[in-house]
Amino acid sequence: MKPDLWRWALGALGLTIGFAVYPLLGRLPGPWPDLLAGAVFVALGAAAWRSASGDRFVQGVALLLALYGLARMLFLR
Repeated sequence: MKPDLWRWALGALGLTIGFAVYPLLGRLPGPWPDLLAGAVFVALGAAAWRSASGDRFVQGVALLLALYGLARMLFLR
């Protein structure tokens, strides 16, 4: 079985966002932390959707990530 490097890269991206980028966003002034955090969730959802390749569970998680990102940017401040 050939390893899927794209999924490993997505896992590393998720860990990087969770442990490095996300806490740093709280230091920014104004509405930027919520907007940028929402954009990161939308980007992660889009990347997960792209890599899903027909897997319904992964597509569902990707959709939830993207919707949460949009809600965070627009409503959850």
